[in-house]
Amino acid sequence: MTPTDPQHGPQHSAHPHSHGHSHAHSHGPPSPVSAHLRKVIAAVLIPFAVAVLAGLVVLWPGGPPPHQHSGLGLDQQTRSGRVVKIEEQDCARAGAQPQQPQPAEPGAPARPQGPCEKTEIEVTSGPDKGRTFIETVQPNASRRYSVGQEVVLAYAPKAPKNLQYSVTDVDRTLPMAVLAGLFALAVVVVGRLRGLFALIALVISFGVLTLFILPAILHGSDPLLVAVVGGSAIMLIALYMCHGLNARTSVAVVGTLTSLVVIGALGTLFTSWAHLTGDTDDQTGLVHGLYPEIEIRGLLLAGIIIGSLGVLDDVTVTQTSAVWELKEADPAASWRKLYGAAMRIGRDHIASVVNTLVLAYAGASLPLLLLFSIADSGMGTVATSELVAEEIVRTLVGSIGLVASVPVTTALAALVVSADRHNASTGKDRRGRGVRGGGARGGKRRRAR
Repeated sequence: MTPTDPQHGPQHSAHPHSHGHSHAHSHGPPSPVSAHLRKVIAAVLIPFAVAVLAGLVVLWPGGPPPHQHSGLGLDQQTRSGRVVKIEEQDCARAGAQPQQPQPAEPGAPARPQGPCEKTEIEVTSGPDKGRTFIETVQPNASRRYSVGQEVVLAYAPKAPKNLQYSVTDVDRTLPMAVLAGLFALAVVVVGRLRGLFALIALVISFGVLTLFILPAILHGSDPLLVAVVGGSAIMLIALYMCHGLNARTSVAVVGTLTSLVVIGALGTLFTSWAHLTGDTDDQTGLVHGLYPEIEIRGLLLAGIIIGSLGVLDDVTVTQTSAVWELKEADPAASWRKLYGAAMRIGRDHIASVVNTLVLAYAGASLPLLLLFSIADSGMGTVATSELVAEEIVRTLVGSIGLVASVPVTTALAALVVSADRHNASTGKDRRGRGVRGGGARGGKRRRAR
């Protein structure tokens, strides 16, 4: 895009690459900011990054988490297996319990309907490779097998020989690998180099989660503090790797950080005020039983922060980019005009993102909502029960943080570009010298700086 001087018409920049600027907003580097703005941004973000690094060092787990065998099947040895033969057999003659017993119908015991399946399984890994055993599948079992299907076997070495192996799951390695490959291919084909960096950032984020956040919590560190430090590290790595080390990304980082503070404060307030314990399902109860030193309410708050982080990044980056593009399209736009135009974009974004967040939580809690529907409970009773209230607090606190991120990030981005770019109404460059009086040559000097 070639700027137009109201007195001298179109002006052509002396910069050799400026002629392609109109189609390079999203691909080229953002316009450089002044040294003063760089210092201000650095004064905010460098201490924050140092604090995050210090938190990682202090909270980093010094080894594998303490572990005791639970006897609940989560720490058992596993082997690979394959279904080699299936025969139908009368259930009365099979004399085996269902592989996955189904709950009885209300008022009547569940009875198998139809023949059982006598399934022969071959062990395909470990020292017993080639050994076979029989698994009987009842007709009311939800999982059925086919010849050649790969399965996961539980191995109990101290059990009697004929009971050492049992099927616990099916092997999903191939479909999951294909799906992951399709995802990576789609991201790289559409996003190109930026998509590749996004995938690298995703791998690093997963590494922070599995190597720092989860082990640190299992070592007894405060879950909320671990989530704040780990989430901040993920945010810094993901944003700067995907969008570059520049003022535009730094503004998005500050906006995201501000919203995380809001989410953390509101989450702490309302989980305490609503007396939410966080111990509302079998999984958290099991974690608390195995690791009683873990603070379950802190685990709830940590989940709220980490769950909101990805959507926050999307909102803040979008709003910052919108302000930058609006300024490129209209260099003479004032702070107020930029803020108003970007907020119109942001309101549309708020409506869609909040709806997405609510539906995501509702989808994750769908079985729970079905149970309440079956019980024919009143809406007030359902909403104030701890099971649902926990999800409501999680959803609304995250949504408030998202909503707050839009005006905060938009205002900050508009302030940065307005303070940094040339103001057409004053005709001053960054050093305060007039440029319009020199006509086209002045314009060239202005853009070449």
